[in-house]
Amino acid sequence: MGILSVVGTPIGNLGDMTYRAVETLEKADFICAEDTRVTAKLLNYFDIKTPLVSYHEHNAKQVGESILNRIMAGENAAIVTDAGMPCISDPGELLVKLCAENGVKVEVVPGPSAVVSALAISGLDTARFQFEGFLSTTKKQRLNHLASVKNCTNTLIFYEAPHKLIYTLKDMLEYFGDRRISLCRELTKIHEEVFRTTLAQAVEYYEANKPKGEFVLVIEGAKEDELCPVENIEEALEQVKALVEKGMRGADACREIAKATGFSKGELYGLLFK
Repeated sequence: MGILSVVGTPIGNLGDMTYRAVETLEKADFICAEDTRVTAKLLNYFDIKTPLVSYHEHNAKQVGESILNRIMAGENAAIVTDAGMPCISDPGELLVKLCAENGVKVEVVPGPSAVVSALAISGLDTARFQFEGFLSTTKKQRLNHLASVKNCTNTLIFYEAPHKLIYTLKDMLEYFGDRRISLCRELTKIHEEVFRTTLAQAVEYYEANKPKGEFVLVIEGAKEDELCPVENIEEALEQVKALVEKGMRGADACREIAKATGFSKGELYGLLFK
């Protein structure tokens, strides 16, 4: 039986590629790539001739079984993503689970990570943090996500694309209040930039300046003295109504406030529609 190697690749600067990563990709029988065109450029730069297999979110289930069968037959596979560590907010997660469930050895060849890199230079608390990935483009799921982490005291990290950045910042300002934020873009590239500011100032800036490049948003967690404990169900109901006014469905708002306060979702729902 072969093995699956999870290989980190540069997030921008090709000089960040490790010797071990190059060696692993050279020795693999095949490489699973999210976008074979992107990975082909990387392989050409390092003169790696290993064949590629297309593996992405739209074909993961179908191709995953084929990859597993090849590994179980004795071939060694590597998996990469377009940039950074595969399997983090990435379909490679499914392949690792499939291999683990079938007794296939999975090893990691660590490399650059946009999440940790942005956190390290954010200037915010790094002792405890949560990576939240991308917010959904669906309004309901987006609001539910923000509501679920509103009272989290850990530093929060999100990914965001430039064309959605201003909407995300406005939603965060509404849900989180005016917290400190570090907007990190184009990490390790020529135009790397870290903009340390507040959510309100970020909204003002990017309304006047079109965002460019992929962003990692590092946001200050909720402060302990800002958390407002709910003493009775009437106060919990007011929080539910506030979420509903922002566009969240009643049932979803009741569920989120129930988790945060300990009151019954059913009881809150009954009072909301009384």
